[in-house]
Amino acid sequence: MSAPLLELRKITVSFDGFLALRDLNLSLQPGELRAVIGPNGAGKTTFLDVITGKTSPTDGEVVFQGRSLLGTQEHRIARLGIGRKFQSPRVFEKLSVEENLALAVSQPKQPWSLLFGGLNATQRDQVHHLIDIVNLQNRAHWMAGALSHGQKQWLEIAMLVGQDPDLLLVDEPVAGLTDEETDLTADLLKSLAGDHTVLVIEHDMEFIRRLESQVTVLHQGHVLCEGTMDQVQVDPRVIEVYLGTTEEQNG
Repeated sequence: MSAPLLELRKITVSFDGFLALRDLNLSLQPGELRAVIGPNGAGKTTFLDVITGKTSPTDGEVVFQGRSLLGTQEHRIARLGIGRKFQSPRVFEKLSVEENLALAVSQPKQPWSLLFGGLNATQRDQVHHLIDIVNLQNRAHWMAGALSHGQKQWLEIAMLVGQDPDLLLVDEPVAGLTDEETDLTADLLKSLAGDHTVLVIEHDMEFIRRLESQVTVLHQGHVLCEGTMDQVQVDPRVIEVYLGTTEEQNG
């Protein structure tokens, strides 16, 4: 087995005595697709914040591609190859789909470089490839603000992919999506794995099942168990803390 792309080693995060994460260990292999589930308050957002440098752990270590990320600023972590998609889509609504993606692939990342310098042939091909990946060929010249919620989610994922990160962190990508959009999002994320390592946090159990990936279950800031969806859903600990009640399943 190759060396892990990402390792969280005994991560603890304390907020005024409250342990948001406690002795959390997690390892991701290059090209892996991993789903992370857990009830509200399990520490999922804090977990992502630690990886991206937004929150510094009280104890433990984060290692990415063999180097420690502790003390590294957020923008530097992003440049090292970690991209994060937040729950609500963050796109430039007054720019077209094509223009959003042009900004994502352009170097340097400044709007006037598009106005005056334009993209080179390789970058234009990359934009067209990204539009194809997220199936927005018929919306390429639409303003992003006119897209459906699901299409905005796909556009933002494509913008992240355009920055060519080694690790994609995707937070609740199917919240508010139709059943069809949810299925298409699962197919999209599965297609990105291999070329990228993809970590997905989500509440929708059917969506997680469709990903056909390893699942990590968080509870009270700690890894409760790991395995396939079929394995974790019959684990008595998971049934008790997460899958046991309708309220928790929808939480």
